[in-house]
Amino acid sequence: MADLSSAFVAGPGGVMTDEVGVVTGDLELRTTLDKGELCALVRYEGAEEWYAVTGASCRLADPSDHQAVHAVLLGVLNRPEG
Repeated sequence: MADLSSAFVAGPGGVMTDEVGVVTGDLELRTTLDKGELCALVRYEGAEEWYAVTGASCRLADPSDHQAVHAVLLGVLNRPEG
């Protein structure tokens, strides 16, 4: 399955990443799936560098769950109103 990507606005407190700590503002979420391992990444909208979302990567029992997990992560992270 292809990578999935969605724009969102981080809520108060931002999104914790492994590489740079908290990122805030207009962001993009990308989830990738390789051999059952889902990796969740964020970047500032329009930037080149991606950062791993702390604690968001996991192993999927069924690759067809990729879209559903992406949607759940987006729902948790997208909090423009707080």
